[in-house]
Amino acid sequence: MDYIDVLILLIKAVFVLAFLLQLLPLLIWGERKGAAYIQDRPGPNRADIFGIRLAGMVHTLTDVVKLLFKEDLTPKQVYQPFYKLAPMISMTVALITFIVVPFADDLVIAGKTIPLQMAQLNSGMLYVLAIGSLGVYGIMLAGWSSNNKYALIGGIRASAQMVSYEIPMSLAVAVMFLYFGSAQLDVIVRGQGANPLGWGFFSIPGFIAFIMFATASFAETNRLPFDLPEGESELVAGYHVEYSAVKFAMFFMAEYVNMIVAAGIIVTLFFGGYQIPFLSTTTLTSHAPLITKVAFLGGAAGMAALVVVAIRKYRPGHFGDSRDLEPLVVAGLLVGGALASVGLALIPDYTNPTMASIAGALLQFSIFTAKVLFFCWVFIWVRWTLPRFRYDQLMRLGWNYMLPIGFVNLFIAGVHVVLFPNGILNRLGLL
Repeated sequence: MDYIDVLILLIKAVFVLAFLLQLLPLLIWGERKGAAYIQDRPGPNRADIFGIRLAGMVHTLTDVVKLLFKEDLTPKQVYQPFYKLAPMISMTVALITFIVVPFADDLVIAGKTIPLQMAQLNSGMLYVLAIGSLGVYGIMLAGWSSNNKYALIGGIRASAQMVSYEIPMSLAVAVMFLYFGSAQLDVIVRGQGANPLGWGFFSIPGFIAFIMFATASFAETNRLPFDLPEGESELVAGYHVEYSAVKFAMFFMAEYVNMIVAAGIIVTLFFGGYQIPFLSTTTLTSHAPLITKVAFLGGAAGMAALVVVAIRKYRPGHFGDSRDLEPLVVAGLLVGGALASVGLALIPDYTNPTMASIAGALLQFSIFTAKVLFFCWVFIWVRWTLPRFRYDQLMRLGWNYMLPIGFVNLFIAGVHVVLFPNGILNRLGLL
């Protein structure tokens, strides 16, 4: 490995970290506004910077400032080494799980092929399952080291929940291994190239595997209706009841990063990953001038339409303060984005192979991000729609229903692969 490879690896590492951390404030804002929309209330709309509120987005910034400068209290009864280590484990595990997820096809620059994936591991999905399961240690250590009964019960619940739903999740993933013959995530994404809308809905085992994996993902990320480890009505705040300030913020952020990772894995396994429906990488690069112009000019047109909407909302003197100018500020940002999109569509020479490859990767990354954000919204939607399960209901769902269904589904997939070694989905043009 020469210095160029090391530099590329560092750039990809920074990019993955930035991608996850930049989505965090957006998801926190989406969580609050989504909950407000579902519950028919305004949601956060008070915090501002020079009168600019950005539909409540500024609240996320104030939360960050609050948690950074809030007094960090450490109760006397805690076992400090593990108490301080626990949030670090949760956040670290959440961040490093994403490194095997491909966010675009290989980039070709000056004849050098650069995989747009932090780590190309042959055991890609096995790595996700192995590293993801370590996140429960942070929760268990937080519950035990806090020396608090409520926190301890939360940690015990987390470990039981992880064991109960890790097995059905693994059985769902095993169906992927049978169909694609690989645990490598970039191979699985390319295997869906004939139908990048998602192959899971075109086979019964695949659809069942998707439902099982999605359900287990809610349990793995401790999201409602599976947030038993921190059930406020029973355990005050569960495993992190004794945490405050930055250490609490790390648990809070780890939950959202885990949600992004779970959405990314769902997209990768079942919905074509970075692939644009019916546009392969070869098609993107060979028709880059046309496709890129259509995409960027279409984005510019969409932003121009939003500019019109923002200007129509401008009502001078309605509030009598700087809030009156907010629609104009938003319109200005949109105008800048529209001009940048027009420039990207018209200025670069996309007949150049390097620029064509960059344009294709950028479009693929955009569609991957859109898919991930959609499933993140599904996580938010379900949280504010379904009530929390009782503990016995959670255990019954995992062991009495999902486990036997997973084994039967895996058996059906195995029979399917044996009877149709060339793949019936290939024959139908669906895989």
